[in-house]
Amino acid sequence: MPSRFRPCIDLHDGKVKQIVGGTLSEAAPDTLKTNFVSRLVCLLCSRQNEVKSAGEFASLYRQHNLEGGHVIKLGPGNDEAARDALRSWPGGLQIGGGINDMNAKEWLDAGASKVIVTSYLFPDAKFSLERLEALSSEVGKERLVVDVSCRKRGDGWFVAMNKWQDITDMEVSQESLDMLSQYCSEFLIHAADVEGLCQGIDEALVTKLGEWVHIPCTYAGGAKALHDLDLVNRLSKGKVDLTYGSSLDIFGGSLVVFEELVAHNSSRVKLG
Repeated sequence: MPSRFRPCIDLHDGKVKQIVGGTLSEAAPDTLKTNFVSRLVCLLCSRQNEVKSAGEFASLYRQHNLEGGHVIKLGPGNDEAARDALRSWPGGLQIGGGINDMNAKEWLDAGASKVIVTSYLFPDAKFSLERLEALSSEVGKERLVVDVSCRKRGDGWFVAMNKWQDITDMEVSQESLDMLSQYCSEFLIHAADVEGLCQGIDEALVTKLGEWVHIPCTYAGGAKALHDLDLVNRLSKGKVDLTYGSSLDIFGGSLVVFEELVAHNSSRVKLG
């Protein structure tokens, strides 16, 4: 199966947004840079000046059968918007952001296909195998996605948590991914240094992921052209899927037309 397009819904303050990844910080909220805030035109109709809800984006993805997408809650105030998305496509979307052992089952019951976890696994920015084992046991390996979103440090990449502001003690490597894959069914990896910049993917990271991963893996960060999907497929040998965000016209971008991406994705998957 070739690499495929996986959609996303990023939520901040209850709205669908596209954020420049490295600028999201509770300690310095004035530094936040957004490429898109949902408030322009209804996706599924012609009405103007209407806020596009998370549910409308989910319905659009459902209409095109774009499975395996993720809804990410970036901070507080996003639960209702997330539930709106899950109601619009029960079983069609994964949910992440603040997931822990106390609420994971609640989100699965609300309609998420899988839960995505990062920060809970890294108390004080240090990896806890005990927490991973407990959460995997609680929800089941097949319904757990580990988010190993990362930032470049030296010659490698280290998992970043708390909206990608805090660097943990885990390096993204063959060894760490092999260990994590014993407890989850997928990986989600935002390349936080290029997230939201629309300046191209981290080709070195995608290449390494293609060498390292043995379970489904979705990469996000920097996609700017329709054929970036082909590039990711070539670099990863089809083992890594790709998320587009700020470059898409449905998020106010001008570089990639959503309908063209869907058509390109469908033709490749059929040929694969």
